Amino acid sequence: MGIRIKGREFILGFLLSINFCLAQTPDVFRLEYMLMPRNTAEAKLSRIKLVANVPIKVGKNDNIIVGGEYNRIEYDLNRRTPYDDVITETFHVADLNMAYILQYNTDWRFVGVLTPRISSTLTNDIGQGDVSVNMTIGALRDRPKIEKPTRLVLGIAYNSTVAIRVPLPLVYFEKRFHPNWAYVVGAPKSGMKYFFNDNHMLQTEFILDGYYVNLQNTVISSDSGVASSISTSVALFTLGYQYAVAKNIFFYGYAGHTLFQAGVLRDEDRNDIFTLNDQPSFYFRTGFRIGI
Repeated sequence: MGIRIKGREFILGFLLSINFCLAQTPDVFRLEYMLMPRNTAEAKLSRIKLVANVPIKVGKNDNIIVGGEYNRIEYDLNRRTPYDDVITETFHVADLNMAYILQYNTDWRFVGVLTPRISSTLTNDIGQGDVSVNMTIGALRDRPKIEKPTRLVLGIAYNSTVAIRVPLPLVYFEKRFHPNWAYVVGAPKSGMKYFFNDNHMLQTEFILDGYYVNLQNTVISSDSGVASSISTSVALFTLGYQYAVAKNIFFYGYAGHTLFQAGVLRDEDRNDIFTLNDQPSFYFRTGFRIGI
């Protein structure tokens, strides 16, 4: 059960911290449901995501974006472990998004994002281990009106919840190389898009997904140690469909399968002490969003 994948989990965990992705226009509203059905490890994971952001115009071209994101995560492990009390918990991840977008010229914008986060079981009052702060700074070059529209993002992001707390680079590139086709290269998402028309789109995705949550009630096992946090890191491939009801208003649905998955319990030094789920799983995600 106790596999060791620290290097890979560090990179995945860092990329998953960038919840306010510079590579995409943030949503005014998003309601989403995700399900990973029970697999051979008897593990089932589901998540409800709610996002709301308000853009505020500053001066002639700049913007401030203030908003939040809430994730309610249910982890259901249908087998006995030394940590059965932990596995029955509901996990909560709540972010406050504060971003400033500076319009440098026609093509380039500079972006700074500060994201205080509460990530906890919330069984007790909020404590120091439940709160963290993530920061991202970067530059966005958007060229939507050229023959083959492109979008490029270069940045640096810092996540205070990973084991090695150092800023890492962020790179994203998207190109509409054909009237019906576009590709995306970056993290936490890469893929291809096919546009039937302005209303209907198919998309393949390679995604890095997951979460990190502080456990308020520390659980002790004589065999494995003291668990103070739980995290899941996932790499997966999906195929999905998006329907535009109106301009910037979309329904969408995706289905896929994991390529890599690790659900682990960690001690206070962020070391893996017990593997809950390292088996492949199907993946489903559906929702409704309103873009800015």
